[in-house]
Amino acid sequence: MHSLVSDWQLLADLSFADLILWIPLREAPGWIAIAQMRPTTGPTVYHDDIVGTTVAKGERVLIDTAWDERRICREGDPDWSSGVPVREETIPVRRADHFLGVIQRSTNLSSARTPSRLELTYLQSASDLAQMVAEGRFPFSGAEPILVRSPRVGDGLLRLDRAGRVTYASPNALSAYRRLGLNADLVGAELGRTTAALCYSDEPINENLMIVASGREPRETEVESGGTVVQLRAIPLVVGGGRIGALVLIRDVTELRRRERELMTKDATIREIHHRVKNNLQTVAALLRLQARRLQLPEGREALEEAVRRVGSIAIVHETLSHTPDEQVDFDDIADRVIAMTGEVAAPEAQVVPRRVGSFGVLRSEIATPLAMVLTELLQNAVQHGLAHRPGRLQVIVSRGADRLDVIVSDDGTGLPEGFDLESSTSLGLQIVRTLVVGELSGRLAIEPRQGGGTEVTLGIPLPAV
Repeated sequence: MHSLVSDWQLLADLSFADLILWIPLREAPGWIAIAQMRPTTGPTVYHDDIVGTTVAKGERVLIDTAWDERRICREGDPDWSSGVPVREETIPVRRADHFLGVIQRSTNLSSARTPSRLELTYLQSASDLAQMVAEGRFPFSGAEPILVRSPRVGDGLLRLDRAGRVTYASPNALSAYRRLGLNADLVGAELGRTTAALCYSDEPINENLMIVASGREPRETEVESGGTVVQLRAIPLVVGGGRIGALVLIRDVTELRRRERELMTKDATIREIHHRVKNNLQTVAALLRLQARRLQLPEGREALEEAVRRVGSIAIVHETLSHTPDEQVDFDDIADRVIAMTGEVAAPEAQVVPRRVGSFGVLRSEIATPLAMVLTELLQNAVQHGLAHRPGRLQVIVSRGADRLDVIVSDDGTGLPEGFDLESSTSLGLQIVRTLVVGELSGRLAIEPRQGGGTEVTLGIPLPAV
């Protein structure tokens, strides 16, 4: 049933008709509609949603007859109950030896006109597909799943005979082959050889292309020639146990593939930029580290070492972004590297082992970069002030919800100085933290004494909707 519903737009479009799938009710004799499809090639009959509607046995005679007699039913005059003439047909749905339900096919006759060659071909193909449904041959068992971007009837259609020769080509299908480089008439041509000649004149013939273009198996493929890319999908027609031909749906995807290539190029360029920024930041950090070693004043050396760690935290984010195609990063990896970097600067006698509890998950780059700097500053501040020259615990506790991220940086060190006020603090690190959290991340920041001793910094950061 799932396979049928995923691919029955094809039958609706070829039929110029609405389709409703009915299955038997379990609790009483009757039917319930479980799926509905409107055509894209003609007017709909049912403007309302039919799914969930139930009818008692005997109310829809054609449905009962198709189910009881295991055959397609087309008899009866047009139905005028909806205000327009509607021709009703019913098709039993079979899979192997089991009958699962009935498809009701309803055609709006109010727009009926003298049929063209296109309409006659569509209707004949729809009749063949309906017969295949009744015989349990459509949808195809074990076939590749239908892609969302697979060709549709309106994109272009070819009808082949059992020898693989084209008996009908829709205008869109013919235009696609003209763009591939075909100058001759397509009707009467053997599609497999014609397509291969256009695309593989100097190369070995692609076997999958020959299978699809000849309509032998239900597959999809793409062909490219002269800068034009065309997608082909084959639907073999097997009626009464014998192969009578095939349908080949065609879609010109040149512009789509061009945009995809542009996106790939853009992604590669962005990753390369992140890689180069990371290299430049590491160079800056190395120069600052070298300069720090030459300084005699401890205050100056400490300031440069802090700058090295700040630059290093940004470099970590850019390094991670250089390996991702979508400007999103797994921040757990970044946080762990920042935490490890903080542990390295702790005094040997302090024996501080920072750790993370909870998961940050995947974050966008505009959140990851400032958050990495915030973590660096808070952890560095805890190690240098709260846990200086003494052992203790330092934790980063993370809780992520659907639309917010809560982070607590907690230590059991000496705690805050008496009279501490974040707003009036002259600490450069805390000023950086406040600017990034409130300004760039639009979050909230609180620094409070920890119950039991130490300091607890709480961050609340809103997350954009996915």
